Amino acid sequence: MATIGISTPKQEVMAKANWVTRLQAARWLWLPTVVFVVTRLGIALAIYLAVPLFANYSPPTLYHLRPPDNLFVDVLGSRWDTGFYVSIVEEGYILQDVPLPNAAFFPLLPLLMRAITPLVGDALLAGILISNVALWLAAILFYCLVEMSWGPKVADRAVWYLLIFPMAFFGSAVYTESLFLFTTIGALYFARRGYWAIAAVLGIAATMTRFIGLIVAPMLLLEWWLQWRAARNGKRPSPLALLAPLVTPLGTGTFMFYLWRKFGNPLAFMDAASAWERVPQSPFITVAELFQTPAEGWWRALMAGHIHLDNWLDFSFIVVFLVLGLVLLYERRWSEGLFVMLGVIIPFSSGLLMSQRRYMWVLFPVFILLARWGDRPWVDRLITTVSLIGLAIFSALFAKGYWVA
Repeated sequence: MATIGISTPKQEVMAKANWVTRLQAARWLWLPTVVFVVTRLGIALAIYLAVPLFANYSPPTLYHLRPPDNLFVDVLGSRWDTGFYVSIVEEGYILQDVPLPNAAFFPLLPLLMRAITPLVGDALLAGILISNVALWLAAILFYCLVEMSWGPKVADRAVWYLLIFPMAFFGSAVYTESLFLFTTIGALYFARRGYWAIAAVLGIAATMTRFIGLIVAPMLLLEWWLQWRAARNGKRPSPLALLAPLVTPLGTGTFMFYLWRKFGNPLAFMDAASAWERVPQSPFITVAELFQTPAEGWWRALMAGHIHLDNWLDFSFIVVFLVLGLVLLYERRWSEGLFVMLGVIIPFSSGLLMSQRRYMWVLFPVFILLARWGDRPWVDRLITTVSLIGLAIFSALFAKGYWVA
């Protein structure tokens, strides 16, 4: 008779092997989740320590910020642009009679915040929840996207680099970076999987999240052409799949229609952005202004601390991402390279260097390239060290109300 309830050593080995196999198969889920949790805890620690370390400095509150009653909600939901999204949820869009109109900000995040607010009881909490869930989902999709082409090791590093980027704390704040990463990464991932309808929906969502979301359309168009030309396994994408890049601008178009009905001006978001002096301008003019010699000369200005360090930091991020975008094009990673190049050039043509380092974070194909290079241990250590130091510093500064991007 067989012994009931007692497993043999062979059965135990097989059970352990099955467990390991299941764990390996679910790497796409648990690894991005672990990296997400670890990096968010690290950011939370930097925020928490910044309060006593910089207790003697407290800049004036800005925009629609509320008195802090919770440290983390205050930092992640009440800093700089976060106030505009809260104001849209609570007051609606405003274009006139205010110095900084909230009509400059696209509607997807406020719409989701308004939908979630009754469930959580506060617009700030709704925004923080949406941003973090979107970032977590973006990390999972990013892993899947990279693993498809480059394998699990590169995917591991790509997710790690993405979530430790010096500006990655914005992914947990009431900003649109997380939603933009989720929609753009998802659009490319599902396009490559052949689910063009889902790619189209995410593309529309991207263009309803930010104006720069329009660069998803040429990315998907080029991706369709590459798949058509390659004809993998004898299969080509359907001509109907071309609708995905064609309908992507509907998100921006819908917002423009709303602005036309409300303010009589479909380009009200551009007029509102001019309040920040963000107007179309050649990047060459912006660079010329940056390199303009200070009145006291470069050396004296440098020694006196009169150099606008923020602008130079933003410019350095632009240069790095521009070069990496060119590398992607050189490697014939056409859709990824085009996405990065347009994502650099269009914001750089806005007449301001302000916030450019934050804008660079969402150009996710760069992190795939870096993850491939990170196969060399010294490159991996360099990227990790520089990123973690930058993330800790900028998170702490942001927590204390400094402008960092």
